[in-house]
Amino acid sequence: MSSANTQFSVAAHLMAALGARDGEGVRSAELAASVNADPSFVRRVLSKLAKAGLVTTTRGQHGACSLARAPSRISLLDVYKAIEPPAPCAMHAYPVSEECRVSRNIKRCMDDVLREAQQGFEQGLARQTLADVVDTVNRGR
Repeated sequence: MSSANTQFSVAAHLMAALGARDGEGVRSAELAASVNADPSFVRRVLSKLAKAGLVTTTRGQHGACSLARAPSRISLLDVYKAIEPPAPCAMHAYPVSEECRVSRNIKRCMDDVLREAQQGFEQGLARQTLADVVDTVNRGR
């Protein structure tokens, strides 16, 4: 799994942990323990979520994080875009071999396929809210 994909899954984990706390502030160290990840990595992900307006953070001894809006108003696509990952699949950058029909035409073909796949992926994320995720987590599924 690439770093961007890992960041998205960590971001979803953090958002679900915050959503499960019903507006209560949660310290980044507690969130890092939930993910079982390095606190500095978790803070970097939280920073991206805050920059996107999905979480609010307060610094200092009593600093904490909380959701910036209701879980029902945050889609997984919002979380995904906050992390700003590169496209999960992309065409290679090797030069075209003009002597080869496949080499001359594969980019155009695959660009269309990959664009459609990305659109489908993003549409699926847009249909799922953070509230859906929190409900599923709370049911233990």
